Amino acid sequence: MKTRSLTTRRERGFTLIEILVVVAIVGILSAIAVPTYRDYVIRARLTEAFSGLGSVQIAAEDYWNNGSPHTYAGFDRLPPNSSSFTFALSGATASAYTVTATGAGPVAGFVYTIDQNGNRATTAAPTGWGTSTACWIDRKGGQCTQ
Repeated sequence: MKTRSLTTRRERGFTLIEILVVVAIVGILSAIAVPTYRDYVIRARLTEAFSGLGSVQIAAEDYWNNGSPHTYAGFDRLPPNSSSFTFALSGATASAYTVTATGAGPVAGFVYTIDQNGNRATTAAPTGWGTSTACWIDRKGGQCTQ
């Protein structure tokens, strides 16, 4: 008769400790990666406002140069609204205008402006991003884009 020894038999698989270590590592990596990715996506969507405001400044100058008399009054060539930003013109007079890009959806809370002199401002932003009367904020902590 053949006897089996319990000490020579090996089980295959993972122990509970090994599984918990893997879950902890995945949790730590997720805690770092998800917020970083979310900020990256927001920054990518902010470029929509920057390009829209930059193009409207060129269109407004073209309108002023080709008008007789030179005026910004009547200017209405704004970028189309999107799911991320809406654009609005305010204070259009003979010599001044302000265009505002207001964020919606994932970029809600961001408000950027540009005026006839090319002055850029971040008038509102979510907590942690900061505001500025001299530039468009595009990074947490109040860093500006140029």
